[in-house]
Amino acid sequence: MTSDAPSVSASGFVPALEGMRGLAAVGVLLTHVAFQTGTFSVPVVGPLLGRLDLAVAVFFSLSGFLLWRPHAAAARGLGRSPSARRYLLHRAARILPVYWAAVILVLALLPGAGGGLGLWLANLTLVQVFVPLSLTQGLTQMWSLSVEVAFYLLLPLVGWLLVRLSGPRARWRVPVLLGVAAASTAWTFLPIEPIDGVNIENWLPGYLSWFAAGMIVAETAAEVAVRPADAVRPRLARIADRRWTLLAVAAVAFVVAATPVAGEQDLTTPAAWQFAVKVSLGALISFCLLAPLVLGTSVRTRWLGGEFALTIGRWSYGIFVWHLAVLAVVFPVLGVSPFAGQFPLVAGLTLVLTVPVAAAGYALIEEPVRVYVRDRERRRRSTTPASAGESGEFGAAASSTETAGAATASNAAP
Repeated sequence: MTSDAPSVSASGFVPALEGMRGLAAVGVLLTHVAFQTGTFSVPVVGPLLGRLDLAVAVFFSLSGFLLWRPHAAAARGLGRSPSARRYLLHRAARILPVYWAAVILVLALLPGAGGGLGLWLANLTLVQVFVPLSLTQGLTQMWSLSVEVAFYLLLPLVGWLLVRLSGPRARWRVPVLLGVAAASTAWTFLPIEPIDGVNIENWLPGYLSWFAAGMIVAETAAEVAVRPADAVRPRLARIADRRWTLLAVAAVAFVVAATPVAGEQDLTTPAAWQFAVKVSLGALISFCLLAPLVLGTSVRTRWLGGEFALTIGRWSYGIFVWHLAVLAVVFPVLGVSPFAGQFPLVAGLTLVLTVPVAAAGYALIEEPVRVYVRDRERRRRSTTPASAGESGEFGAAASSTETAGAATASNAAP
């Protein structure tokens, strides 16, 4: 399966985005291996590997784009906003089963990971970023999944707040999102008294710009879809046509992010201005990578949309969920101590072992649950008249999950 150019629309499956998700998942794995092998200290290569944590920004932007598309389309008369009930049901079915399996196995079996009832409850309910010292071995990457869940819960409210910006007033939606994104970079400047063991940089407000990057792409795609074919394309869509320019901008932004201007790459808490720089660069990089794949009219995506990339993308959530637990096992298997180097060896074995675990989790947990929920919803719709607002992300207007194995799956990152 190949794709030479994306098809700009307000809904539907975009294969290249699945491939990008797979690349981002591998990036998350590599940045964690780089940290735990002490590779961050290697000149040039170390900082670049360390800043692969910006794969989180790509994940968040993908979530913003995929989950906001129905709202952007509805604002322009291309469908109805999704039912909050169905939306939350599918989000829960997508992320919780395999996540709970990972939490139970890691806390029960991984030495050094387990703890008291509070630790179990915090991780099982995805509130670990609010509970002191709840990010434990094998599960520390789950802070970003906690952020994602907060975004999932907030999204219906945001959709309701912006519903008045519809029809002719839909043109104000992108400026509003840009304003929210800019304001969110000031999160760590607020005089919030931190709690010992809790890092407010792991909370949703600091990362709204990363989600907004994808939401803005969704708004632009919906705007393109309602314009006549011979009309002038929106400015952001015209910018997206300049793929190589955007890739160059993303590369420069990534290199800058790998310097101390975006904070140190250890466990040192960055200064407020460094955090603001990092999230701003992450938003810019995400937009530059995502926009051409969705909006570009002459973008070749043959590799990202190919079968191999699609397969890795399909397993990407499992790669994210399981890779730190696998990494914890790899060190003793190889007889290598943490922070003692051996990055290529440790990274290679971690990837080789994580991929089949992720594939098994997808086949045995993720896909069966997805199919069960999908079929249950179909039976319900066949016996109940469709209610207003149920043709959104998981309905007929945007059935990407049914077309490509949970295309709207939102992976988190470290």
